Amino acid sequence: MNVPLEPDRHSEFIRRIRIGDDQAAEELVRLYEPEIRREIRGWLRLRDPRLRRVFDSMDICQSVLASFFVRAAVGQFDLNEPGQVVQLLVAMARNKLAQEARFHRRQRRDIRRSEGTEPLADFTPGPQETPSQLVSQRELLDMVRERLSIDERQVADLRARGCDWGAVAAALGGTSEGRRKQLSRAIERIEHELGLDLVAD
Repeated sequence: MNVPLEPDRHSEFIRRIRIGDDQAAEELVRLYEPEIRREIRGWLRLRDPRLRRVFDSMDICQSVLASFFVRAAVGQFDLNEPGQVVQLLVAMARNKLAQEARFHRRQRRDIRRSEGTEPLADFTPGPQETPSQLVSQRELLDMVRERLSIDERQVADLRARGCDWGAVAAALGGTSEGRRKQLSRAIERIEHELGLDLVAD
């Protein structure tokens, strides 16, 4: 299990993520990519090892990290405690795997029919990629912000500055829960447009 950052360092790390700092995105990958890959391997081993034929751990890991970076940068998440980051990333990886499994079932890609015809694929990491390849960083964040409406961008800007949901509602109107759901729906819409398509609680 990855050791959480010290509180002071964690606060600075989250602040840098929220402003879309490239080096913070690289640190995100360095700190948490191994934990996500372990979670993916464990999930596949316990649920259905045959899914290793159709899932690529690096692709899923990239999707999780990219979605986390975007969602944290626009203020969707409250990440006040150091341990919350790895917990959230692991939960997102599980959700992504479950989502992908449902997709393959809906498409009737019955991997059981190929059982026994060839050995299971080796589920080992491929060549190491640089953090800039794993997370699109500022370019991805800019693409997301361009797709936000003016009202949605106001919510994201306040959250990125550290305002809690109550302060956002007081500044823009509505309720804190309503504003939280507004931003969540906006990010889900944009992730679909960009092909990230990640379930994140």
